[in-house]
Amino acid sequence: MGIKLILAVGLGSGIGGMMRHALSSAIRTNTAAHFPWHTLAVNIAGCFLIGLVFAFFDRNQISHNWKLFLATGILGGFTTFSAFSIETVNLLRDKHFTNAMLYVSASVILGLLATFIAYQLRVGK
Repeated sequence: MGIKLILAVGLGSGIGGMMRHALSSAIRTNTAAHFPWHTLAVNIAGCFLIGLVFAFFDRNQISHNWKLFLATGILGGFTTFSAFSIETVNLLRDKHFTNAMLYVSASVILGLLATFIAYQLRVGK
């Protein structure tokens, strides 16, 4: 991977992070605080957008470099949930149903467990 592509992904990540902050802030100020609507909205929007990016790529309507800039860069900065989503869809599309369910289960359970353990370790100090 060349330096231009690395810089493009990095630029995209910055753009995605700013987009996430802007959308989350706008939604958070307009909704009740008892449900993380802002995070849910970002994750669902990211999943929708990564589906479009991969559809355009699979139909040869965008190049591999554009896919990296948009999916890895912008959407990676916007939400990593979109990457999780497209990887699961790809497993399902390729009929790797067991692997897809294992991936979903492991991601949710181990992710929550890791967060809980890290939080507990930090709280204990």
